[in-house]
Amino acid sequence: MKGAKSKAETSKDDTRLSVKRKGAGAAGKKQAKREKKLGKDPNKPKRPPSAFFVFMEEFRKQYQEKNPNNKLVSVVSKAGGAKWKAMSESEKAPFVAKAAKRKADYEKSMAAYNKKAEGDDEGNASGEEEEASDKSKSEVEDEEQEESGEEEDDEE
Repeated sequence: MKGAKSKAETSKDDTRLSVKRKGAGAAGKKQAKREKKLGKDPNKPKRPPSAFFVFMEEFRKQYQEKNPNNKLVSVVSKAGGAKWKAMSESEKAPFVAKAAKRKADYEKSMAAYNKKAEGDDEGNASGEEEEASDKSKSEVEDEEQEESGEEEDDEE
């Protein structure tokens, strides 16, 4: 059988294909992650801490006063987690209330942020119309930097 492939040859081809697929998928994930990071607005309000993190803010201060020689964050975290688990619901109530208050403040600031963002979007729509592009802002900026760098090289 002249044109037939052996089992060894077909398994090699299959592994090569699977490696290529993995590489392409990983690159796509990295790019999506990068775009997500670049797309964050620094003016957007931060999410409020949960009741446990509100508790940990106070617990860290108390723990540092009692154990000034401790430099390990992991020890403080483990002690805080153990104490939180041992606490009853009534002991946790003040921290839950503080977390709820912070959440309400966050929701108000998010409403204001969203209202401002909608106003900005409407201003752009009624003003200059930008060309629709598949490129992200960072890609456009990169191209502009490359072009300016090439012009500098030509002048020298």
